[in-house]
Order: sequence, then C-alpha cells, then structure tokens
Amino acid sequence: MGVSVVTPTYREADNIRPLAERIRTTMEAAGVDWELILADDDSRDGSEEVALELGRSLPVRLHVRRARPRDLSQSVLDGIRLARFDRLVVMDADLSHPPEQIPELLAALDGDAGMALGSRYAPGGRIVGAWSRYRTLNSRIATWLTRPLTRCADPMSGFFAVDRRHLPGPDELAPIGYKIALELIVRGRLRVREVAIRFRDRQRGASKLNWRQQVAFLRHLHRLYTFRFGLPVRMLSFGAVGLSGLVVDTAVYLGLQLTGVGHLLARFLSFWPAVTWNWRLNRLLTFNDRPADRPVPQWAKFAVASGVGLLTNVGSYAVLTSFVAPFTERTLLALFAGVVIGSAVNFATSTRFVYPQRRTEE
Repeated sequence: MGVSVVTPTYREADNIRPLAERIRTTMEAAGVDWELILADDDSRDGSEEVALELGRSLPVRLHVRRARPRDLSQSVLDGIRLARFDRLVVMDADLSHPPEQIPELLAALDGDAGMALGSRYAPGGRIVGAWSRYRTLNSRIATWLTRPLTRCADPMSGFFAVDRRHLPGPDELAPIGYKIALELIVRGRLRVREVAIRFRDRQRGASKLNWRQQVAFLRHLHRLYTFRFGLPVRMLSFGAVGLSGLVVDTAVYLGLQLTGVGHLLARFLSFWPAVTWNWRLNRLLTFNDRPADRPVPQWAKFAVASGVGLLTNVGSYAVLTSFVAPFTERTLLALFAGVVIGSAVNFATSTRFVYPQRRTEE
C-alpha cells in the first residue's frame, strides 16, 4: 500500500529539499511507505547534487532526461515507468501543491475513482495569494476550452493520484506540454473524483509557463479533440488550414502582381507557397497522430492531392453552371459548391494517400 510520488522538475533545486521533508513528515504520520521520484529535464542547477544527498537518508531518486526537448508530460511518464508502487501521486516541485493533502488524494482514489484530482475550483478549494487578472483569465479560458472533453472543475491541475494499473499503455498516450492529467483523463476515460486543495503560489524559483507552453497546450488540446471526436474535428481542422492557405495564396498572388508579374503567371506561382503552407500545417495539426513521412515525397503527394482537388473544384463549377438548372443563373452558389466538392476530394485524398494511418490501425 505504498505510494510513489512523481515530481517533474526543471531548475527547482531550492524547492527539492523542503518538498522531500514535507512529504516525509506527511507519509510517516499516515503510516504509508513512500518514495519520491524527481523526473528532471536536465536542469544543471544543482538539483542532481541535492537529490543525491537526500537519497542517502530518504527514498528519493532522480531521473534526468538528457539530450531531449524539455517536456513536463514526458518527464512524468518517465517517472511513472520507474515507480516502485502502483499507487502514484503526481505533483509540482514548486510547493504550490500541498504534500500534506496526499493522504486525502489516496483516500479518494479508493473505490470506483480512476483518478483523484486536487482541485482549486471544487467547493472548498482556494488559491492562496493574489493572482493577476491575466493569470486568472488565462486559467479560466483554458478550463473552458476543455469542457467538451471533461466536466472536471479543475482539469488544468497538476496534482493528482492514480493507480498505474488503470492507466492507458504508453503507446496509447500522446501528450505534449504540461497538462498530463488532462491527457490521462481523456485517453484513459478515467472516472475522476475531485479533492479541494489549497493552492499556494511558489515562493522560490521562477515559473516555467511561457508562450511556448501555451502554444503546446493548444496543440495538445487539438490532439485530444481529434482523439475524442475523430472525423468532424479532423475535417474542421483541414478546412481551417485550407482557409489560412487561401490567405497565403491571395497575398502572394497580389504581391507578385505589385512587382510587375502578370496575373496568369502570378496565379501559377502563388499556388506553391499555399500548398507548402497547407502541407506543413496539416502535418503539424490535422494529421499529427499519423506517421511522419519523409518531407519531400509527402509534400509532392500533397501537391498532387491539392491539384486534384483544384481540378475537381473547377470541373464541378463548369458542370454545375453548364448543365444544372438551379446553378446556371446562380454562379456564385456554384462557386461555393465547387469549393466544397474540391475540398472534400482533397481531404479524402490526403487522408488516404498523403497522411495514411499505420497499417496496424487500419
């Protein structure tokens, strides 16, 4: 009935010792066997030395992720793989999550709950310290964006307890960024029980939240929406990328004409930057869960698929305006219909041939 506490760290040397001491005090009082696994993103700030010293007298271990991009979620998954016990608690190293409430999380995990989530926004939860309006708004918007995925009051929390035996396998997970709890809730379809906690702002060190982490969160959210809702989200993403490509196409087309290039040549040349833009964004967003093929051959296939879509678009327009009575006098409607038909063909071709699924998934 022991517990492995997994804590991702990056430049948290000043917080490691007080964190370990507070966990020790709490676990001894509760009579629970424990260990602390520090999953470090190659901090190089003295964290290794502190952890080694603590490890001489406490069950503290350090795992360093070297020569890999810094990623909190991957650090947590590494820590989970190294854990001795099946009962796991994940928490931040900055002391914003109270170690004294670990027994409450473990108690809430007993029964039918797949995850006990430490919640700032559940009844009785609170934030100690004054947050700026920007930080409050940022947290609330992020929570609102997850509503179609989970009804948890605080799905952004990084303080939770789980039983490893109930988690999805490593091949089923695809986290990016710092919201590993949300990843496990959605992909593991876990039943969540929230425990009100007292969240306190860090007293030492600097926050690691920046614009890159926020972009990573949006990319992660896109992955989870695609996982949960499948084809509709993929089609919407493909359409949004196509609209952004239209902006690129138009901008290049007009820009070339401003430099003196004729409109026919400008139209031919503007197609290629737009195709490249769409290919790259679809690779990053719409089909990010598909195998990453070699860039040049995949780009060529996407260019062909886009050409087929364009021909279908123009061909549909010609047929509708020439032979279908309702469209012969409504050419604008025929234009929109051609765009829809061409886009559908482009999407189907891209899904099947440009960004194909792994054979084991088919």
